[in-house]
Amino acid sequence: MSRVFSGALLALAFAVLLVPLACYALPPVAESMAGSGVERAEAVPDYQEPPSELEGTGPVSAPRPEDPMPDAVRLGQLLDEELSIEGSGSFHAVVSDALTGTVLYERGGSTGLAPASNLKVLTAAAALSAMDADTRFATTVLAGEEPGTVVLRGGGDVLLTAGASSPDTVAGRAGLATLAQRTAAALTADGTGSPVRVRVDDTLFTGPALSDAWGAADVEAGEIAPVHALAVSSAWAEEGTGPGPRVDDAALAAAQSYRDALAEALAPAGIDVEPVAERGTAPADAAALAEVRSAPLAEQVDYMLLNSDNYLAEALARLTASATGRDASFAGGIEAVQAEIAELGVDTSAMVLGDTNGLSAETSVSAAQLTSLMRILLTTSDPDLRSVAGGLPVAALSGTLAGRYDEAADSGAAGIVRAKTGTLLAVTALSGYATDADGRVLVFTFVATGLDGNTMAARNAVDAAAAVLAGCGCR
Repeated sequence: MSRVFSGALLALAFAVLLVPLACYALPPVAESMAGSGVERAEAVPDYQEPPSELEGTGPVSAPRPEDPMPDAVRLGQLLDEELSIEGSGSFHAVVSDALTGTVLYERGGSTGLAPASNLKVLTAAAALSAMDADTRFATTVLAGEEPGTVVLRGGGDVLLTAGASSPDTVAGRAGLATLAQRTAAALTADGTGSPVRVRVDDTLFTGPALSDAWGAADVEAGEIAPVHALAVSSAWAEEGTGPGPRVDDAALAAAQSYRDALAEALAPAGIDVEPVAERGTAPADAAALAEVRSAPLAEQVDYMLLNSDNYLAEALARLTASATGRDASFAGGIEAVQAEIAELGVDTSAMVLGDTNGLSAETSVSAAQLTSLMRILLTTSDPDLRSVAGGLPVAALSGTLAGRYDEAADSGAAGIVRAKTGTLLAVTALSGYATDADGRVLVFTFVATGLDGNTMAARNAVDAAAAVLAGCGCR
């Protein structure tokens, strides 16, 4: 798999880069911000009005070297105006031109930070670097060693549904009810009698299920839960995307849901199923009775980025570790992510990862490293990796950016800014890219740290900074 894209082919990569149709082939023009000094068109044609809905993806014209580059001094003045809030905290930022790599703005860009969920961009890139985009993870039922025993083996799919498989969704592509029906068909064909016992094998993931790097408050709040090799809906107690409580043992909870579905499927044949599922393993040569498969990896990565799914991020890191010959543990996942990111061309010498989803305060990743990775993802010839950039939330339209950029001052960024968000109590971050008013694609990372009661103000500031880039003529 191609990992790093040579500078000679940058323009060609942009020509095939998939970005939102809202990022028009013509230069985007943002609405005027009173007093901002940003050069913008006074009359905006209908086709350049901020979009109201996401219409899919399509090719954008390749930036040309002759397109005007923003003036770094003027851009710096505008960004400095936005990246300022009352109270505690400091901003760290890097903005660069995606085509040339020219750094146009930097403020503490080399400082290591805990960038919250922006870290998921690293996990996404590492997963698609180590595995093919169409990789699907199997949840399998095997014949147990004892007659009448079936073993539910987790293969890393933590987006199972308790119901039937849903081919049009990412979460729930593989359903435990469908798996149970297929198992029942195999058991009745073999003449299996009562009672049937259900065991669950979640040994694909090794080591502790809960990381010491996570605070107890985050676990109690449902931000994360013990990580297992199979789970229904990322371990949410109620299927969905949260927020809310998560189950303490996702593997046993999934096994119990499977057991209940199997009991219902076997009832017409008069076969009983023991009421409680337990842990167990199958022999190495056990016959497979049934299986269901997850959505492709690329779709899971998109889902993880759009919903900022902490549990899925940790599972994908462990699967990345397994795919690269490492233990599928917390340590293995961290090592695998960092190694894959280094292989892609990011300088990781000063990088420290406390986890792979962004909750850990032990993480130290700089704005420069995040921006460097974003540029690599935008300019690589590898379509799998390029899909990470194309899967980021779109301002005012999708994912964790759907409810942002609805203020008049920032509305010019709607449909133009595409970025990963990150929020902790003391941190807010935004890392992504935007096409400016002259057709330049600008890559950016903005991180505010040390916040105390002013997180919302800092979030508004980084949103406004990204809006400056989207509307910038800046000369």
